[in-house]
This record gives sequence, structure tokens and C-alpha cells, in this order.
Amino acid sequence: MHRKPRMSRRAFWATAAVTLVAAGGAAAGTAIAGGEPSPRRRAAEGELRGMWLATVVNRDWPSKPGLTAGEQRTELLAHLDTAVERRLNAVIFQVRPTADALWPSPYEPWSQYLTGTQGKDPGWDPLGTAVEEAHARGLELHAWFNPYRVANHTDPSRLVASHPARKNPDWVVPYGGKLYYNPGIPAVRAFVQKAMLDALRKYPVDAVHFDDYFYPYPVAGQVFDDDAAYDRYGGSFPNRAAWRRDNIDKLVRETAAQIKTIRPGTQFGISPFGVWRNAVTDERGSDTRAGVQTYDDLHADTRKWVRENWIDYIVPQLYWNIGFAVADYAKLLPWWAETARDTGTRLYIGEALYKAGDPAQPAAWQDPAELSAHLTLARDVPEARGHVFFSGKEVGLDTIGAMARVVADHYQRPAEPPR
Repeated sequence: MHRKPRMSRRAFWATAAVTLVAAGGAAAGTAIAGGEPSPRRRAAEGELRGMWLATVVNRDWPSKPGLTAGEQRTELLAHLDTAVERRLNAVIFQVRPTADALWPSPYEPWSQYLTGTQGKDPGWDPLGTAVEEAHARGLELHAWFNPYRVANHTDPSRLVASHPARKNPDWVVPYGGKLYYNPGIPAVRAFVQKAMLDALRKYPVDAVHFDDYFYPYPVAGQVFDDDAAYDRYGGSFPNRAAWRRDNIDKLVRETAAQIKTIRPGTQFGISPFGVWRNAVTDERGSDTRAGVQTYDDLHADTRKWVRENWIDYIVPQLYWNIGFAVADYAKLLPWWAETARDTGTRLYIGEALYKAGDPAQPAAWQDPAELSAHLTLARDVPEARGHVFFSGKEVGLDTIGAMARVVADHYQRPAEPPR
């Protein structure tokens, strides 16, 4: 296969900057109306400009299961090209959506979202291709894994016969219409790390990335049945919630340690739900009244991971508009900045591009300037080192021009990601 010669990212961005200026773009150091202040400072420190590319239920890619390998590849490269056109510098690519794989894994089956049949070889290597082609375009490629979700249904017999969840039925808990691995079983935690980090052993990804799913989001009237595991492993903890949080803490700490061993220099990032705890629950929490608190409901102590510097970056999903009463973007941004201040953990902000123009969303999201206003707020917050947009489909479609407005106001020049 013909391979493009790889250009270093620094050379790529330098070339792109020259091209922009020659084409009439803003020269370095000039003021941009409504744009970035202190462009030299931002350029020197780096700024993450990312997009998530979701594969679960074919949300962004592939557009549907069963496309040919060539069609899948063409669509994937189009998303990478769109990222470059929008002057982004990172793609967070979901490669393990449901205890499966978008690369040839010895541990888990090929994802059904490729061919329509779990375990069926798609005839090519999506993750390997994504890494190579992203790097050829000057983009970082962050490999995005969901640690514990097994299936979006509760019927183990629908999983391929060789699936680890079928071979180890005691690992699995049905809850809320889905199947999950039980985070409280040490063998489960060891297995999911081995399965996920197989990708890191094989490919020079720029980061390992977890999303917001740890223990599942609460479902009214249902119980996550981990009684047996708690009876066996939870004896030294004051209550089940403390034990569950420790299980997730162990996943994060152990994954971080293994990354450093397998491929030193690779980043480890997590993109949690945007509220750790409400201030009415905990005085250290944010001025919010969110119905979900990651500490209490998902058993994910996201603040601790930042304060203890267990991870390299955090991308809280601040998926609310400025002025939203229950969870105001303008209040959560400084809370997360304070949380990240004087730690070794970089703060990026997760942005709800998918809400822009959605008629089901509040009026603020009908205004194409809402997202740009988020970046305007964040540019005066030193801890905020970039933004990640959910998600790839909307970065391309941009139904009301919200992404185009972000690019025009804030991304007139290329930028390198923080190092």
C-alpha cells in the first residue's frame, strides 16, 4: 500500500501557519476581532483542539454497519480531513465501545459496528489506519476505551460464542437494559486493562482515553447487583459506596502505571460527567444542582484523580449553556479550573456541539454563537488549555454554523497541542 511520508507535527503546523498567512489569514501576533487574546502565549503553551469520534451504535463512524473496508476507510479519512479543515489538532477515536475491538485483538471480538456481526473480521485495521493517517495530517490520535460496558442489551447469548463475558458469566451484571462487567471483581479489572492496553502495545497512540462511564448511570427502580463481590472483597470498607469508589480508583491508578511501563510518554486522559458533587452535598463541590454527581452515582472521584495527579488530562463534559440554572457553564468552568490549579493534570473542556441547533434543547443552543462564547470565557482562564467537541458528525455537518463560528472567532491559526 502506498504510504504518505510522515511529516512531524511541528513541521506540519509551521507549514500550515505559513499557508494561512499567505492566504490572507491573520499574521502571528495580530489581534483578531472576537478572537484569541495573547496569541503568542497560547501558541507557546499549546492548545488542545479535539473532537470525539464515536463508534458505539454507529453514532459518527462508520455511518452504518456492513460497509466495505474501502467505504469504511474513506469515511474515516474524511473525518480526519474535516478535523484538519476545522484547524483541530486531536481526534479521540472510540476503539472499544462495548467490550470489543476496532483492531485485531487476541482478547476481544471485532466490533459489530464495523460489519454488523460481532467477531467478523472487517478486512482491515481501523485503529492502525487511524493512527497512521492522523499522524500524517499532523493530528494526535487518542484511543478511547469504555472500560466496563459489555452490550447495549441484556442477553448474553447474543454475544459471539468466544466472548469473555460468555466464558465468565459471573463477571457480568445486567442493569438498565444493558450488560456490564462488574468493576468490583479484581479479575475483571485485570482483564479489561489487558484488553484495552493491547492497543497501546501495538500502536503509537498519543493517549489512552476513558469517557464518563464507570459504574453505570443510575436507573430508577433498579439495583446494580454486586452483592457477591461486595461480600467477598468489600469487608475492609465502611460501606459499599466507598468500596465501589476504591474499585474505580484502582482502575485509574493501575492503568496509569501500566501506560508508563508499556509506552512511556503516552498520555492518559478521562472525560467525566461535568459535576463531581453539588455544593449542597459537599462544600468542596460546584454551585450546581445536577441530578447526577459522579462521586456519589458513578463512584468516580474525578476531583481526586486531578488533585492527586493520577492522570495527565481531564475533559469534564460541560454540556450546558451559559446561564443554565441547574448546571451553569460559567460556574463550572472556574470550579474545574480551581480543581486543576497547581496540579500536573491539564484541563480541557468538553463541549456539547451536538446540542447546537437541536430543537429539543434550550433556546441558548439555537444561537450559533453559544459555543464560541464558551471559548471566549475559557480563554481568560489560564488552566483551561483547550476544548474537545462532541462529536465528529456535528463537526462536519455543523447544522447552524456553531462550529464555523468557533473556527472564525478562535481558530484562525493552527495550534499545536500542549506537550
